[in-house]
Amino acid sequence: MMRRLLQPLWILLALIFLIEAWFWDHLEPVVARIVAMIPLRAFKAWLAARVAQLSPMMTLLVFLAPVVLLFPVKLVEVWLLANQYWISAVVLIVAMKFLGVGIAAFIFDVTRPKLLQMPWFVRVYEWVLDIRRRASEIVAPVMERIKAMVARIRGGSSSRWMRIVQRLRSRAFARKV
Repeated sequence: MMRRLLQPLWILLALIFLIEAWFWDHLEPVVARIVAMIPLRAFKAWLAARVAQLSPMMTLLVFLAPVVLLFPVKLVEVWLLANQYWISAVVLIVAMKFLGVGIAAFIFDVTRPKLLQMPWFVRVYEWVLDIRRRASEIVAPVMERIKAMVARIRGGSSSRWMRIVQRLRSRAFARKV
């Protein structure tokens, strides 16, 4: 009974986790393109050379540095929300999400070999990958149902759907004239 009640929560958490993972996967190539456009490639090589000289524990500090550096922005986001500057808050949250994930992907790419030398980090890394796999399994049936529903709407009654869209467009156009 309790498991049934918590299922929507687990699906929501799985979706959030998968969205984060999707950002991570898709922002890494974007960051790579940015690195190619500006002198970040040289910075990445410089940073990799410095990280190679560090111990794994010191490398962990390098990996966590963006979290510390972006924390003041989180405070600004909270202040904007508390003072009801909704649009500014949402824009800042989304922008910082992209920036934060992009920077984390960049830094993790540089620090991963050293971080994976720590057995506890390997366990955490594998645990996160396992959570990602499980989240995909939880969300997959829901996504299949959504895809089937969209296919039914498009396929079975597309002419009816198009008539509705056409009616809404003509009403909107009639109001403008």
